[in-house]
Amino acid sequence: GGALSDEELYLGHYVVAQQCMHLESLIWCRQTLGFPAPPWSKRGESFRNDPTVIPATDAEIPGGLYFIGMPRAGEGEKSLNFSFDNERPGFEMEIAPFRLSRTLVSQGEFLAFVEDGGYTQPEFWSVGGKYWLRKAARSCPAYWEKRDGQWTVRRFDRIEALSPLVPAIHLSFWEAEAYAKWAGRRLPTEFQWEAAARTSEARKFPWGENSENPPADLDGTYLATRPVTFFAGGATPHGCLQMMGTAWEWTTNQYLPFDGFSVDMYAYMSTLQFGTHKTTRGGSCATSSSLIRNTYRQAYHPDRSDVFAGFRTCAMP
Repeated sequence: GGALSDEELYLGHYVVAQQCMHLESLIWCRQTLGFPAPPWSKRGESFRNDPTVIPATDAEIPGGLYFIGMPRAGEGEKSLNFSFDNERPGFEMEIAPFRLSRTLVSQGEFLAFVEDGGYTQPEFWSVGGKYWLRKAARSCPAYWEKRDGQWTVRRFDRIEALSPLVPAIHLSFWEAEAYAKWAGRRLPTEFQWEAAARTSEARKFPWGENSENPPADLDGTYLATRPVTFFAGGATPHGCLQMMGTAWEWTTNQYLPFDGFSVDMYAYMSTLQFGTHKTTRGGSCATSSSLIRNTYRQAYHPDRSDVFAGFRTCAMP
């Protein structure tokens, strides 16, 4: 047969990407149901417990003109520079300087909010957060439980002692928002997140352009069991760690199309979630490394805490 057309190559890539997304869903389903972790994961392997304390300083993200999203593909480029319709068309955006935490919020940091009565203090919860809190009847994150005076977390089929340095995951948007308010901080917008991850160079990944052996927790390998200070090789030039992999990061934005949006061949990729979901960025520990990039936008309903979602915060202006 002859060479595949641009459309056939794109559809082939699309099918593989869809399969990768379903594999991630299957991994978080295993957590939801209390099944064992995927057999290839290294979550149980011992690792050097990094004594590094979580850096208290924020990364200073300079203001300026940043490119957001994917450039419109030229003829013959579509299959080479694959993206979903929700990443297009890209555009330039002026972003004021801001300060972003270098690390994801850790379990230890989130525990301080829990133990300070954060779930019982209405001033930290928005109207939507209060509604979710009543409905979900939560007093701590999903899978956390205090047993004999000690905090534990269920990870897949095991109950483990809460490890303070690992990322706090399985958090709803409302919990992330409440923590940020309690801490005197805020969540980033999705455009601030992308500016920090891509820099003014519009990088494809936080560490640059190379996708080989990504220095990140992806592909169901470590499953968010490494401290928030790990994967230094994947840091952005401004020093933000684990912006790719580990946990989908909540942003303040409603999940909406970019101006000039054009629906893809598969009409239901994005359109069903527009307006009712929040945008998360960066991929998770269960995301395929072949799928993720700085421009990738994932939609999750703000109520959800079953997916591998966490967050980092910004300093108030």
